[in-house]
Amino acid sequence: MLTALAFLAGLALLVVGADALVRGARSVALRVGVSPLVAGLTVVALGTSAPELAVSVGAVVNDQGDLAVGNVVGSNIFNILVLLGISALVTPLLVEMQVIRQEVPLMIGASVLLIGLVLDGSIGLVDGIVLTVLLVAYTVGLIVQSSRESRRRAASDAAGDAEDTRSRPIMVDLALIIAGLGGLVLGSRWLVQAAVDTASAFGVSELIIGLTIVSAGTSLPEVATSVTAAVRGERDMAVGNAIGSSTFNVLGVLGVSGIASTWSAAGGLDVPDSVMAFDVWVMLAVMVACLPVFISGRTIGRWEGVLFLGYYAAYTGYLVLAASDHDRLDDFSLVMGAFVIPLTVAALVVSAFRPHRAPAPPG
Repeated sequence: MLTALAFLAGLALLVVGADALVRGARSVALRVGVSPLVAGLTVVALGTSAPELAVSVGAVVNDQGDLAVGNVVGSNIFNILVLLGISALVTPLLVEMQVIRQEVPLMIGASVLLIGLVLDGSIGLVDGIVLTVLLVAYTVGLIVQSSRESRRRAASDAAGDAEDTRSRPIMVDLALIIAGLGGLVLGSRWLVQAAVDTASAFGVSELIIGLTIVSAGTSLPEVATSVTAAVRGERDMAVGNAIGSSTFNVLGVLGVSGIASTWSAAGGLDVPDSVMAFDVWVMLAVMVACLPVFISGRTIGRWEGVLFLGYYAAYTGYLVLAASDHDRLDDFSLVMGAFVIPLTVAALVVSAFRPHRAPAPPG
């Protein structure tokens, strides 16, 4: 009974917190002259990634480096496939050219840099500082770029929205952001704990729980926020939150974790061989796959949302089969590698070169 109540309370906090965060972030963005996309890439993305930061740094302090690295890689795969997949099912998502030309390449570049840094098997102090400095530079650059563009742009509709939001004190908007973030963090914690307790009661192993529930659980704030943004018509913020959170996870979460690991017993953040051999490459492949999807009419359609969700289900299925050393693992891998993935790549290539009509804005 208590587990069910914790699950429902966590879900309610996620919904309420996400709505408060989207309202407050949109209002503050209009006040300071940045777009909803940039608000999603910065304030919202950094805030909703707080669970990943807390889990990873806590894992480092407790000398559980595998959990810290696995949490970031797993959360990024979840962010792209599930977050964008569910949001696109709610409403087809418009993708700004800035995302295609700048944000996705930067996200991919950060992941390639991470792979280069961990070739020696660990993330040390210098690696952590490099990643953290790049995050600060990226965030400052986004804000400066958006401010310049907003001053050059005579957007009467944005001005009208700004007047509406300025009718209330800015402290109210800041309070909405803080309360929203608090609700997301607390709600995700209750929801994950309830799910873990339920899975344990049914005899599911701790390994499977860690590979699925914990990794997905720390991304629940991103999911709740992006879906809420999509429902409210803030589709730029929904896309920006997914891309920004993934970039923040690589640069910020692993950067801070790398710095914190200097004071751990291990003297550095070790990267498991299994992650280097498989998971980081899945993460990179998922991010690269964003480009043809985004370019195809500059939208993420519902069928592409279904495709993303299907691939996350396949990835999770592979993890479960591999963890249990199931005798059907080889057959599963053969089907995915020989048929499903090539057919999907062909479909994405064809879609990227076929003109699409962008969906009308929500009325």
